[in-house]
Amino acid sequence: MTTITAPTRTAHRPSMAGPSLARLTEVELRKLTDTRAGRWLLITIGLIAAGIVTVQLFALEDTEQTFTAFFTPSLLPTGLLLPVLGILSITAEWSQRTALTTFALVPRRARVVAAKLAAMVLAALASVLVSLAVAAVATLLARATGGAGAWSFEASMLLHAAVLQVANALMGAAFGLLLLNTPLAIVTYLLLPTLWTILGGLISALRGPARWLDTGVTMEPLFGPDVTAGQWARLGVSLLVWMVVPLAAGLVRTLRREVS
Repeated sequence: MTTITAPTRTAHRPSMAGPSLARLTEVELRKLTDTRAGRWLLITIGLIAAGIVTVQLFALEDTEQTFTAFFTPSLLPTGLLLPVLGILSITAEWSQRTALTTFALVPRRARVVAAKLAAMVLAALASVLVSLAVAAVATLLARATGGAGAWSFEASMLLHAAVLQVANALMGAAFGLLLLNTPLAIVTYLLLPTLWTILGGLISALRGPARWLDTGVTMEPLFGPDVTAGQWARLGVSLLVWMVVPLAAGLVRTLRREVS
């Protein structure tokens, strides 16, 4: 008697690796423009930067109309609004009640947070490119209308601008992670550093610590071509307080918070 053994079939189990970090970052970048608030915030950043250099074309003396003179002020509105975009990118999952879907598709929450932060870094770097483009157009217009239109530019300023905008974006994302509530995170982000700046100016005992903890003071050298070692150290300390600590605490809270 011969026994015929049926061939066994290997069960194909679905991969549990999930989407790659690059894929998740691409999704998060798309989310920045999919929402109405994010889309209009990006448009507003571009319009304000263009508006500032347009005013400069009429306000600056002809000899002062240079690429650097147009580039530096265009960083200001972006630096103010990028943190709000960072907050929205984090808190939108909770305010729009999409966190359950997101974390069901990607159970490893740390990967989702990493993708959001990576998307904000890329958005911040893209904003620097926008500032470069706006400054270039303004320089061409200045030269065409009789201004100096000089293209002199220190390469170090490009690095400083990138550090400035990435830090601003991540500080906003840090407050968003920590509070997980859009209005509360925006108000807290705007209020606490401003309050610290006011106290540092009014109370003499706080003026020393303010040189190390007030981001308005520690980031100011980044608008110029030269930053000393001491200024980098003070910037690092202020970012440790206002960016790294909230990021770490917010990550712990996000990983532990119950999704409903």
